[in-house]
Amino acid sequence: MGHETKATTETTTTLVFSYGTLKRGFSNHVLMQDLIRSGDASFKGVYQTLENYPLVCGPYRVPFLLNKPGSGQRVTGELYSVSPRGLSRLDELEGISRGHYVRQPIRLAAKEEGGDLETERVSSSCVVEAYYAHKSYEEELWERNRRRSFGAYTEKEARGYVKRNDRPQHLSFLDHIRIFVSSPCD
Repeated sequence: MGHETKATTETTTTLVFSYGTLKRGFSNHVLMQDLIRSGDASFKGVYQTLENYPLVCGPYRVPFLLNKPGSGQRVTGELYSVSPRGLSRLDELEGISRGHYVRQPIRLAAKEEGGDLETERVSSSCVVEAYYAHKSYEEELWERNRRRSFGAYTEKEARGYVKRNDRPQHLSFLDHIRIFVSSPCD
């Protein structure tokens, strides 16, 4: 019986929507590549949120999805199927236990490329997990961005992104956010 439970656990995956630095071509995608190589993640396609959500940049051009459905615009990102071990590594990167981000459901639709949907995509819409900005600073981040958002984190939005190891190390990530939201807008 223990063997059956183990097999079930190993095959349980979570669908995770990546809208920022975990996407292909961005700085944290190396983690996703490691997870794909180890069999702990697989790319499912390009998807878009069914509803509008604010996607904004915070300190060091770090992207944040705000859990404010109806504001912002439909956000385009990548969908990955992730093992429990892979999900644990993503949760660590996203600072779930430290109050940086929260992982919660989001409804997506496959992004149409030329009118046809890829066969492995969900036909209409699906509910998956996404990493949202933590509620403790979400509203301030929205106000700091003048309630303006973008539909995709692209090279343009990422220009000026500073990797974690290149940021001042004497401050926590939440300290960086507090400083950012209290500073004047550009």
